[in-house]
Amino acid sequence: MKKMLMIAAIALVSVAAMAQETKFAYVDFNEIVMLMPEMDEARATLEENSKTNEEILMAMYEEYQTKMQQYEQKSATWTQSVKEIKEKEIMDIQARLEQTQQSLQQEIQQLQQSLQAPIVEKANKVINDLAKAKGVAAVFEKASFLYVDEAQLIDLTPEARVALNIPEGRTLETLQAEMMAKAQAAQQQ
Repeated sequence: MKKMLMIAAIALVSVAAMAQETKFAYVDFNEIVMLMPEMDEARATLEENSKTNEEILMAMYEEYQTKMQQYEQKSATWTQSVKEIKEKEIMDIQARLEQTQQSLQQEIQQLQQSLQAPIVEKANKVINDLAKAKGVAAVFEKASFLYVDEAQLIDLTPEARVALNIPEGRTLETLQAEMMAKAQAAQQQ
């Protein structure tokens, strides 16, 4: 019986010691990914493609508007068969416009996913490497916590920022300000 109690006590001490040694960490993954230099390049590529798509849609819309104006101005003088032909032309242009808009939206979404996938993968790898180097058992996303006792957990965000070449002092707020300034400059042109 004494032997059993001794084994149980040793097991409890071992489990308690293991629990004391287990380290957990957290990281602000969204911040890291959004501030990575590669994400700036991805945003620029997406913006460029969106602008091209907008130009395509505007050209199609102008064609639609021209046909509508022509129809409204001249339909009173047309025969019924000419009206029907012109109405079909207008409906075809409208259908192509809608189809093109949907297609371009899908292309942008696919492009966004293909551009972001390697960025997210790179950030994950850096975080995993940092966690392994620190002997961390698990890394949690900061945004998913309701409460964090920062004294009990390791914040890997600062080290991940350095490893991913995110400039010091750059935050989500400064990024948002950069993007707003860029948008305002584009509107003024």
